[in-house]
Amino acid sequence: MANNGKKNKQNRQKGELILEDVTRVFRIPGAPACHALKNCSFTVPRGSLTVLVGPSGCGKSTLANIAAGYDHADSGKVLIDGKPVTGPGRDRIMVFQETALWPWMTVMKNATFGPTMLGGMSKSEAEDKAMGLLEKVGLKEFRDKYPAQLSGGMQRRAELCRALVMDPQVMILDEPFRGLDVMTRELMQEYLLALYRDTGLTMLFITSEIEEALFLGDRILVMTNLPGTIKTTVEVDLPRPRDYKVLATERYRQIKSEVMESLYEEATKIFGKLDSAGDLLGTCRTEA
Repeated sequence: MANNGKKNKQNRQKGELILEDVTRVFRIPGAPACHALKNCSFTVPRGSLTVLVGPSGCGKSTLANIAAGYDHADSGKVLIDGKPVTGPGRDRIMVFQETALWPWMTVMKNATFGPTMLGGMSKSEAEDKAMGLLEKVGLKEFRDKYPAQLSGGMQRRAELCRALVMDPQVMILDEPFRGLDVMTRELMQEYLLALYRDTGLTMLFITSEIEEALFLGDRILVMTNLPGTIKTTVEVDLPRPRDYKVLATERYRQIKSEVMESLYEEATKIFGKLDSAGDLLGTCRTEA
């Protein structure tokens, strides 16, 4: 327990994520260029849980992939603790929208594959750490099961454990609870908050659900319509630890109204530009 506390304290001292004037343009031969992000700048402070929301197709996932190192910016910088992000790294881990568990591996093997392959942790050390995490999220008895034998919520819990085994400094979650039923989604949000409290990780959480953003976040970043950039930053000064009683408070309603007003304004822009149903096939702004 003492070692875990020391490691958690160290995690809180690292993991500042900074994006400076990030621009991303997708170009396909024979088609207009699509400006996904333009001069996008924000900071995710060390040890904070920052939530990113925005209208559909505004570049949220593109931004997540750039921050994780899976994609690159055409201009601008991405920094972790002042060091440029040039590709995927052990200092950050990403949890995707769709399950990424390997179907031919058990839950335990999924959780321990990364650290044992990359080195720095023996198999027994990885298994001990994975077992503690699986127990924390109620999956200890399912360690020898395969992903197909798990429910959707159990698969998401297993993916969180697999990510945390790597001891990252930053966790990027791209709508990880999308597609889950309401009750499972709410339980997963509580699991995530418990893991956040226990680990002190820096988290960037991407969602399309305002209620989810308010329940989880320290801050909410609202993105504009394409090309995506940060329009508004809203501080979520609701007390922690949080439970669903907070949804009935006046302060919750005030913050929700502020976020909804900013987001609704951007979401309606896309429909205002459509002159016909055919325009729904391509709403990217093109180069002049």
